[in-house]
Amino acid sequence: MKKEAIITLPNPHLRQKSQRVHVVTDEVKKLIQDMTSAALDWEDSRPHEISAALAAVQVDHLERVVIVRSDFDDKATREFTALINPEIVKYEGSIEEAHEGCLSVQKIYGKVPRYTKVRIKALDEDGNEIRLKAEGFLARVLQHEIDHTLGTVFIDHIQDSKNAFYTLDDKGELQPLDYDTHIAKNSILWD
Repeated sequence: MKKEAIITLPNPHLRQKSQRVHVVTDEVKKLIQDMTSAALDWEDSRPHEISAALAAVQVDHLERVVIVRSDFDDKATREFTALINPEIVKYEGSIEEAHEGCLSVQKIYGKVPRYTKVRIKALDEDGNEIRLKAEGFLARVLQHEIDHTLGTVFIDHIQDSKNAFYTLDDKGELQPLDYDTHIAKNSILWD
């Protein structure tokens, strides 16, 4: 699967809840492989970004499957971990704002409040239940992807819209976007 399979707003599927996976079939395992290929193809086209994670809905499959990069710091490590039916069982820590982007929200980044720690329950690729504790960036990524399975996109969490949106410049640095010029007139983000 290529990066072109990744859907973007205003595609209405990004606002729909995904269905639970009842049995981990060969089709689900193939979906995980396809998602990994699409995420890496997207990343290969962007010199300053990594593909941290991807939800199945982002490749237009309304199933509760997400993949999360195994190493966020090393672009050469191209492995992902699959989580099937992931759900947050406990929020912990404090709520902090940090920048987020999304493969399905093109060229826009935002300051999003998230919990600093979460506990997750999911199935692995073999259908075994797993539980994990995550904090920091991994906790943020997991909340972002689980939101996708519930039909929520990161921009839905932005509260101070006047000073919260950014884009990347040619050097890979975040630059503020003027809300009135770039965001308010671009209503496709909320349609």
